Amino acid sequence: MFPYIPCTPEDEKYMLDCLGLTSVEELFTDIPEQIRLKKKLDLENPKSELEVEKILKKLSQRNWDAGSTPYFLGAGIYDHYIPATVRFVTSRSEFYTAYTPYQPEISQGTLQAIFEYQTMICELTGMDVSNASLYDGASAAAEAAFLAIESTRRDQILVSETVHPDTRKVLSTFMNHRGFELITIPMKNGVTDIDTLKRIISGNTAAILIQTPNFLGYLEEIDEAEELIHKHNGLLILSVDPISLGIFKSPGEWGADIAIGEGQSLGNPMSFGGPSFGFMACTKTLMRKMPGRIVGQTKDREGKRGFVSTLQAREQHIRREKATSNICSNQALNALAATVYLTTMGKEGIQEVARQCYDKAHYAASLITESGKYRLAYDQPFFKEFPIVSSVSTEKVQKSLLEKGIIGGYSLSRDYPELENGILYCITEKRTRGEIETLVQILEEIV
Repeated sequence: MFPYIPCTPEDEKYMLDCLGLTSVEELFTDIPEQIRLKKKLDLENPKSELEVEKILKKLSQRNWDAGSTPYFLGAGIYDHYIPATVRFVTSRSEFYTAYTPYQPEISQGTLQAIFEYQTMICELTGMDVSNASLYDGASAAAEAAFLAIESTRRDQILVSETVHPDTRKVLSTFMNHRGFELITIPMKNGVTDIDTLKRIISGNTAAILIQTPNFLGYLEEIDEAEELIHKHNGLLILSVDPISLGIFKSPGEWGADIAIGEGQSLGNPMSFGGPSFGFMACTKTLMRKMPGRIVGQTKDREGKRGFVSTLQAREQHIRREKATSNICSNQALNALAATVYLTTMGKEGIQEVARQCYDKAHYAASLITESGKYRLAYDQPFFKEFPIVSSVSTEKVQKSLLEKGIIGGYSLSRDYPELENGILYCITEKRTRGEIETLVQILEEIV
């Protein structure tokens, strides 16, 4: 018998006896005879582990990935360099197998890691308090909306059309099933239409959610939106790319009340889109209503530094009927990867990554549009992503790039019909001058 087969013939007979049956076939009497397979499955003969390994490796080589070919796809999940220290630390058994740290006396290592994570998120976002991470950027947006509704006792959220389409879908699902109102502020020239915001904002608006850089990569003008929402005693929720904060103003500097975002860029691999983690930080006035776990620093009776979960009356496992959210866990391992990444990179490292993303994206955009065959969709400042439109269909462009061994950008018409033949290209610090110039050369040949 093979070791991975769970039961022996004797085990099988014992189970059938307990069921009062004489054969396995009797288990399937409810399945009509005419749809049963009357022959053995057409399977190959058994193979050794070495043979199976070679087959699987050959199959995997049919896939293209960011490590084997030039990659210009972003749209929410990004190909950033991950230092080797991240994998080393997150693979240690102390973290890899750690459970929820409900008992602080035996969970000091995990609690300290979470505390350091919270501290770094606060420094990055310029906010007062951070929780221990959420499931992803989209659920962080929904939790931020509920936090604003609970804090203001209002039931309307305004969200910009330039926020990631998937985030808006998740937000809509959460809001609709809780009976709250969600209104979308239309896009104008690639950014939030402030004139429309002025018309629809009201005394019932709990918060406005804006993403900067937005889904199209453009930087939003936050000043006017911040003034408007605070004039109506609502809250400003900013969704941000954490890497961009290396060179741009933080949510705290913009006057945000809640800062959220997708944390995958911070030391987490793309992994086909997940798992990742969402981050959230807010002002002190909101911290008692913030969802999830918050780890605090304290001292024991001997004066030694220690860590505990704090303000737990907010949490679902303590006071379920008064909990601010049903979020009762956190993406600890993914958040740990972010902590190690931020520690390894340091302030100067994050700034350098952000500068390279910005400079390389603008270099790529200038080369693509130089001939006049392609143009930027809108004339707005952007970070590491930018939408390009042309007279050629996105299907033809994407297919031609794949034929040349390049993974292109994100086709925009599915989310923004007005951007027909629009492709969102992403340039991170990993893209080389040669890769960018090859992309441009192929695009020129297509037209």
